[in-house]
Amino acid sequence: MLLDAIVLAGGRSSRLSGVPKAQLLWHGTTLLKNTVDAALRGGARRVVVVGPDAQGAPGAHVSDAQGPDAPGPDARVRFTREDPPFGGPAAAIGAGVRALEGQQASSADVADIVLVLACDMPEIARAVSALVESLPLAGSDGALLVDSSGMRQPLAAVYSRRALSDAVEALRASGTLDGASMRSLIAPLDLRELSDAAGSTSDVDTWPDAAAFGIEPPTDTPSIAAPPIAAPSPDEHPHEHPDEQRSRA
Repeated sequence: MLLDAIVLAGGRSSRLSGVPKAQLLWHGTTLLKNTVDAALRGGARRVVVVGPDAQGAPGAHVSDAQGPDAPGPDARVRFTREDPPFGGPAAAIGAGVRALEGQQASSADVADIVLVLACDMPEIARAVSALVESLPLAGSDGALLVDSSGMRQPLAAVYSRRALSDAVEALRASGTLDGASMRSLIAPLDLRELSDAAGSTSDVDTWPDAAAFGIEPPTDTPSIAAPPIAAPSPDEHPHEHPDEQRSRA
């Protein structure tokens, strides 16, 4: 069983005065790096980050360190973005799926499972552990966490790659992918629900949320680095923000 990951890392962060959630610092590490690291530790072979801070290609990397002593690019991580920007969570996931499929060298390289995560959940590593432990999917289209309030968390989930890709293409074919919510994307999917009683999907939407986690604003130095590449083609649909992407309603 092969596992890849899509991390949604964009958004206007309107309730955080426009400060990018991806670059908020938790225990000295950006929320983006925290999420990417959790995905890699959970067994993801490749991670596509869908967000506005870098446009992707093999060799893009996420790092807290900068300058001559910073670690080199991680070929497992790629950045991409939906076109047009802020097209919603379904468009973001569509971009991520296309980016993953574009990295496949052969049919034997196709991942069975896609881990989908928002970048604004500090305790995401525990969520990833629960999701990975729920595998294999045993005939379902995926599994998602449900928080203590009963809210489903489609951006803390594992999906059958084929089922997720089919759901994206159905919205694309209907002309409704741009602006579509997570609810509409996953509506046709048969998903198992996993309890998140530990609160590992608690997210950061406001400064009080950030303070509760001991999260600090980013430093002046960007935390995301990637080599320049050509812009994505018009028909490629990458990313959206954790605020809107989560689209719990």
